[in-house]
Amino acid sequence: MLHLGVFGIESSGLNTAIKLLILFLVVIWLALVYYTYADARRRIADPMLIGCATLASFFPYVGTIIYMIVRPAEYLDDIRERELEMQAAEARIQRLDYFLCPHCDYQVEKDFLRCPSCTRKLKDPCVTCAKPLDPEWRLCPYCETEVVQQTSMPRRRRRRREEGGTSSPPPGVEA
Repeated sequence: MLHLGVFGIESSGLNTAIKLLILFLVVIWLALVYYTYADARRRIADPMLIGCATLASFFPYVGTIIYMIVRPAEYLDDIRERELEMQAAEARIQRLDYFLCPHCDYQVEKDFLRCPSCTRKLKDPCVTCAKPLDPEWRLCPYCETEVVQQTSMPRRRRRRREEGGTSSPPPGVEA
């Protein structure tokens, strides 16, 4: 009886070694297919791309190597964790006494009456204790003085009186 070995090798010991090597390479290839699938699920959100990466890994060894070159650098869990940390940091900053001038975005403190950068008025002082008051408050929380709501009335120009009691028009205005 004529028994041919793998690749035409007739030595039984060498033939067994070649068969074990081929089995080992097939098992590694199947493990790489599973690894590509599992890794793609942790890194890619789109199911279609996960399937494409897994199908590419069915090309022995080359598909997995190509996947490893083009795969995303971060895991989806790491991306979510980083975004949550950023949201938490933003929330901590919001809770701190971190205020910006509404006109020039310069950082101001909550007790500032005027912005040091653009010199715009931020708050009015209390008439009794001179602490800064929010424009919406009806009562000073520091001294319990009622806040008088100032209505914005147009300012009148003062006219200078002449010695004769007559008034002259302001400069730049013809009589």
